[in-house]
Amino acid sequence: MIKAVIFDFDGLILDTETHEFETYKELFREHGAELTLDVWGSCVGTASGFNPYHYLNECVGRELDPDEVRNWRLKRYEARMQEEPLRPGVENYLQTAGRLGLKIGLASSSSADWVLGYLRHYGIENYFACISTRDMVEEVKPNPELYLRTLRCLGVEAHEAVAFEDSPNGALAAERAGMHCVAVPNAVTETLPFGAITLRISSMADLPLEELLAKLNESAKREANIEV
Repeated sequence: MIKAVIFDFDGLILDTETHEFETYKELFREHGAELTLDVWGSCVGTASGFNPYHYLNECVGRELDPDEVRNWRLKRYEARMQEEPLRPGVENYLQTAGRLGLKIGLASSSSADWVLGYLRHYGIENYFACISTRDMVEEVKPNPELYLRTLRCLGVEAHEAVAFEDSPNGALAAERAGMHCVAVPNAVTETLPFGAITLRISSMADLPLEELLAKLNESAKREANIEV
């Protein structure tokens, strides 16, 4: 029986990832270079060692002014994010989870300042009984530590919780934590290869949470019968 839902943040609750990737692509093109999803995809949902500014320098064959390129990209990113709504169905899922008495958590590889700033801006911080960010763990996704911390905080077992993820790195973290995982890819991650997931949906607006939970609980029952 599902007792808790745990959400990723970037790209799942709010699609920061598409705008981040698009503004980096614009920056690269401004300097006659190209940033492809093949290069970018591995760092989505984790804290990889990839530095797009260093990679840009390699592509153009010279050292660009770091402040100039960062400010150029940041201005475009902030302009895009001013008009960005929560992803479809997210707030409805949060409201429904609360109404159903489910425990609600968040596990993000981003910093607390980043995550909390957006949650407060959109007025959804109070939905979450537990928020885990990269400041609170030794390793971020795909390491399961963020999810394991959130499970402990919520007081539930892994098989009693479902993670909502938009990236392969996040989904792998949920799998390693022993959780159910529902993938809800965004425009950047929809073509990336996901590993073992319980269910994939294009949008939370497409499937009411009650129906999704019924599917997960039925799947868990079948698995339990097989194991017996």
